[in-house]
Amino acid sequence: MGITSLPQLVISMMLFLILFFGIGFLLNMVLRSTWMMAVLYPIIVVWIVNSATFTQYFTNPIQSFSAIPAEFAALRIADIVILASGFIGAIIAGVAIRMLRVRGYQMF
Repeated sequence: MGITSLPQLVISMMLFLILFFGIGFLLNMVLRSTWMMAVLYPIIVVWIVNSATFTQYFTNPIQSFSAIPAEFAALRIADIVILASGFIGAIIAGVAIRMLRVRGYQMF
C-alpha cells in the first residue's frame, strides 16, 4: 500500500475503520443479520491483497490460491494495521446492530 508517514497511517486506519463500519452497518441492517460483514471481511482482504483477478480464481485456481500466502507474507506492518482496523470497524458494526436490536429497534 505504500504508507510513508505516521499521519498517513492514522488517516488510513480511520478511513478503513469508518468505511467498513458504514458498509457493515448498512449490510447488516438490510440483510437483517448481525455479523455479515465480519464474515465477509476476510474474503475482501484476500481480494485486496492478492494480485489475481476475480476470474483467475475460476480459470486458474491452483495458481491463484497458492499465491495468497506469499502475498500475505509480503505485507508490511502498516498494511496489517490498516487491514486490522477495517476488521475492527466491521466488528463494531455488528455490535452496534446488536445493541440497537436489544434496545428494541425492530428495523435493525
